[in-house]
Amino acid sequence: MLNECLEGLEIRPDGTYVDVTFGGGGHSRAILERLGDKGHLYSFDQDPDAEGNIREAENFTFVRSNFRYLKNWMRYYGVKQVDGLLADLGVSSHHLDDASRGFAFRLDAPLDMRMNTRAGQTAADVIANSDEEALAKILTLYGELRQSRRMASAIVKARQQSPIATTGDLQKVLLPYIDPRAQKKELAQAFQALRIEVNHEMQALEEMLQGAIDCLAPGGRLVVMTYHSLEDRIVKNVIRSGHADGKIVQDFYGRVIAPLKAVNNKPIMADEAEQEQNPRSRSAKLRIATKIEQP
Repeated sequence: MLNECLEGLEIRPDGTYVDVTFGGGGHSRAILERLGDKGHLYSFDQDPDAEGNIREAENFTFVRSNFRYLKNWMRYYGVKQVDGLLADLGVSSHHLDDASRGFAFRLDAPLDMRMNTRAGQTAADVIANSDEEALAKILTLYGELRQSRRMASAIVKARQQSPIATTGDLQKVLLPYIDPRAQKKELAQAFQALRIEVNHEMQALEEMLQGAIDCLAPGGRLVVMTYHSLEDRIVKNVIRSGHADGKIVQDFYGRVIAPLKAVNNKPIMADEAEQEQNPRSRSAKLRIATKIEQP
């Protein structure tokens, strides 16, 4: 939904914009094509692989960092306000297709799953070091799996016999507790749960969105594409109330105090042609909001 994202940003040639999910650089390139010499784009990515896609330009700055530190980096570069921010959340096809990264259950590989391969615990570390209660919570909260407790118990028992070090090892442990009619879906949910835990994705998303609220200029646009219900719920809550938990705050007159206003009340979905071309887009939801000028 590249065109929908660009339209949502309402790009001005002299504006300042942020792409917090640089990845392959496609969105950033499209934004730069619409910027003039006085405009500027800051793009974030913590994945070392993304650095191979950097485009050299006077009006472009690549930030090697997790987007949760958005506000800190904007302060570092002396940027007081930005006119638009784009976030295309979730794991990229590059991550899923690279066996060495351990994101995909269909490829036997070491259980890594780190977006930033230079730091942090791997998925194998989480499986080895988390107790049964913590594992069950991860699989329930981030994977929404009905058999999460039994899966957690099986993981603890299996790791006592031998380390669960590869995606294949993990599959063998989980398969007895997965519905054969929904095998791909439930395995994907289990791997998603571990990936979210390894990369602290929900916490990072909440921090980035709060940073975006602080950094956006009045009338500035927030454009976010989500791929699963957990992150979509957070984005929807922040747009509606300014808070990730959806807590509504009202003033003395009962008016909702919220820093953002939804541009599209319902999420924009990919059309049939794009869904056919890119199956991943079938679960994509695009939400757009604008910063409200405070009285």
